[in-house]
Amino acid sequence: MILAYGVANLLQSAAAARTTVHHTFDPGLLVRLAGQRTYLLGIGCQAFGFILAFLARRDLPLFLVQASVAAGLGVTALLGVLVLKWSLPTAEIFLLTLLLAGITALVMAAEPAHSRRLGTIVVVLLAASVLVIGIAGVFAVRLHGALGSVVLGSLAGIDFSAAAIAARPLANEHSAAGFFTNPLLYLLVIHSLVGQLLLGLAMQRGSTTAAVAAMDAAGAVPAAIVGLLLLGDRIHEGRGWLAAVGFVITLAAVIGLTRYAEPQHHHATAPTRRPDPTTPLRTAATGR
Repeated sequence: MILAYGVANLLQSAAAARTTVHHTFDPGLLVRLAGQRTYLLGIGCQAFGFILAFLARRDLPLFLVQASVAAGLGVTALLGVLVLKWSLPTAEIFLLTLLLAGITALVMAAEPAHSRRLGTIVVVLLAASVLVIGIAGVFAVRLHGALGSVVLGSLAGIDFSAAAIAARPLANEHSAAGFFTNPLLYLLVIHSLVGQLLLGLAMQRGSTTAAVAAMDAAGAVPAAIVGLLLLGDRIHEGRGWLAAVGFVITLAAVIGLTRYAEPQHHHATAPTRRPDPTTPLRTAATGR
């Protein structure tokens, strides 16, 4: 899952950089991105990672699975160095090492267990959050540069966190009828699609690392809290301190990567001007 998400981040970033910057919360961005083979390959990798994450959530606590999703950022950075010749500052090497240590601690602390069912009120709140995040995205899309990457990436993370909360009990459905009639399935799909749009907009605005790190940081905390309080997520007896330390280290490393991230992609369009909808797709220069 970690490897699949890391490759997906890199491919989707490259595709987003080749697409004219969108200044509105327009789902048409996904349609335009879907016209690129690179983006479709990225979606394929993300879908594979999503399936693996969904299966993992059947038994593993959300604090472990969501933190492991964040570790995909390390794979993205390493692939960027090897494939796209990005530079990797010493600070990022240190933070990636911390990220690995944090994930290791979480693996040692997590105790596998099936999920509890979500109450009706929580399901309604998950449905309402789609509208709230969508409205926030309409305003956030006006931001540019690193700030736009971080804010839109954070909103995407909250969306994916809601999808993860829906996925944990859904993965424990034992019948096809129960699976397809469960409202959590459709909330999972809607939250994932809105999150995907927000992530694409975030990646267009500068730093892939900043966008993905903000997404992972914002997505890990809500899922971890809901998992522990409502879904029956467990920690091995006597290892609560290890889980806490691992989670804090992982989040600190991910958030720290937003501080040291520099834009990998630069668009030809000026941020203060709206792109002409008739203008063909442009290929952006890649550097770091």
